[in-house]
Amino acid sequence: MDKNLIQRTLSGIIYTAIIILCTTTYGAQLINNISPGLVKAHYLYYGLITILLIVGTWECIKIMKFGNGYEKWIVYPIVAIIFYIFSKRYFQHDFLMTFKLNDILALALIGIAAFTLFKFSSELYFDSGKLIFTVAYVALPFCFALGLPKYSSINETFSLEVVFLFILIWSSDTFAYLVGKFFGKHKMAPKVSPKKTWEGYFGGVILTLVLSYFVEKYQPELRGNWMIVGFLVATFAPLGDLVESQLKRTFGVKDSGNIIPGHGGILDRLDSFIICAPVVYLYFIIEKFI
Repeated sequence: MDKNLIQRTLSGIIYTAIIILCTTTYGAQLINNISPGLVKAHYLYYGLITILLIVGTWECIKIMKFGNGYEKWIVYPIVAIIFYIFSKRYFQHDFLMTFKLNDILALALIGIAAFTLFKFSSELYFDSGKLIFTVAYVALPFCFALGLPKYSSINETFSLEVVFLFILIWSSDTFAYLVGKFFGKHKMAPKVSPKKTWEGYFGGVILTLVLSYFVEKYQPELRGNWMIVGFLVATFAPLGDLVESQLKRTFGVKDSGNIIPGHGGILDRLDSFIICAPVVYLYFIIEKFI
């Protein structure tokens, strides 16, 4: 068997296992079986998002090739301040109770960053532009990801919105790839991602909606309607891949990193999640108030 295939398979299994253990109660149960009462599920999830944010920020700094100006050195302090503000909301359950004007501005900034990358990429050759893009593209999505699940420290519950979001993203990517491979003829974005086709895209949407139907049927305790979530994921997951591909193409980089052997970096693996997390968060908020 090809050595690279074995490497990709093993690292993929480990990556998937870490995601599942940290976005469900299984990880906490496993650890507490060894050392009772050591950790709670929402701590593992918070730790996972924190690590992904730190590594993702570092990868984005490397991709965009910051100069030696002050901007490079204040990226992490700014990211840390923003994450601290969102962390307070996370542990105070404030995500589930309020929707702030700052949320609207932050969500809009993510969209503006993606639009700038495609239409005005020359603005990102300046360190000030790179700084704003890094905060918008990496920090804000992971911050909003903290608002997806619900948890209770009293009865040790932790909701499963995030793990099912990952499952839908993985299924969307897989379905789109398979349909595109066997039936794809019309290129979706040949200059950015030559392998993506419109047939694959619509195949991913349809098959992800089928999976979403079963999630909605058998997981009624999840927030929102998961047929809608599935549609949003299938629609925006390919966009996440295109944004990251355009970022790497703009700065002449093949992979965002090599932390996951055979798969690349955190941004390579989470490009769809980075776009889908704030979109799904926005849907949860709208669904709550209508």
